[in-house]
Amino acid sequence: MSAVRFTWPGQPRFRLSIDRFEVVKGERVLLLGPSGGGKSTLLSLLAGIVSPQTGQVDVLGTNIAKLPGAARDRFRAEHFGIIFQMFNLLPYGTVTDNVLLPLSFSQQRRANVAANGTAADEAARLLLRLGLPGDEIACHRASSLSVGQQQRVAAARALIGRPEIIVADEPTSSLDRAWQKEFLDLLFEEIEVAGATLIMVSHDETLAELFTRCVRLDDIATIGRGAP
Repeated sequence: MSAVRFTWPGQPRFRLSIDRFEVVKGERVLLLGPSGGGKSTLLSLLAGIVSPQTGQVDVLGTNIAKLPGAARDRFRAEHFGIIFQMFNLLPYGTVTDNVLLPLSFSQQRRANVAANGTAADEAARLLLRLGLPGDEIACHRASSLSVGQQQRVAAARALIGRPEIIVADEPTSSLDRAWQKEFLDLLFEEIEVAGATLIMVSHDETLAELFTRCVRLDDIATIGRGAP
């Protein structure tokens, strides 16, 4: 990511400027900053959910900032697993429906799953690894789960099909302290097996020692909140 300048449509007072930010394949990067400080916006730029007004966002050899919207969506579906801060689960879909959803949009992730068994078996394995026994919870509606359970379903959805890049927006915010480290250890193990890269944002500085690199948003970005 280089020479990026971004403002939200209709909100010209917020301006995010990043001269340069790089992540090496296989890194586990923790991006720290206060709540409301622009961390989620940076993740959205990295994943191609939004595009900057100027600058480059190079991912796996592609400048996704230059792709039209539909092409960015396809690229994101193939290469990114995303754990959203608000989870973005299908509330009336089952747990299994939600975990399997990315496979509907990515041929490569479907192929990765098929190489090792059925999609349903892989969903159950991931749920079990994240502390959600699939045989007990698979048919439950997502809306019936606790916040912590929804967060772990969102993590399983991001991991299925072994995408190359996982971006996670405060994925431990709804977990108690005892579960946080266990959850991250499991997440790291799955990412290592997949050879994936992790970029996670948080305001919790105590997590820094668990990552290969810790970056403070203020060190790589300038946030403007005044008159445009």
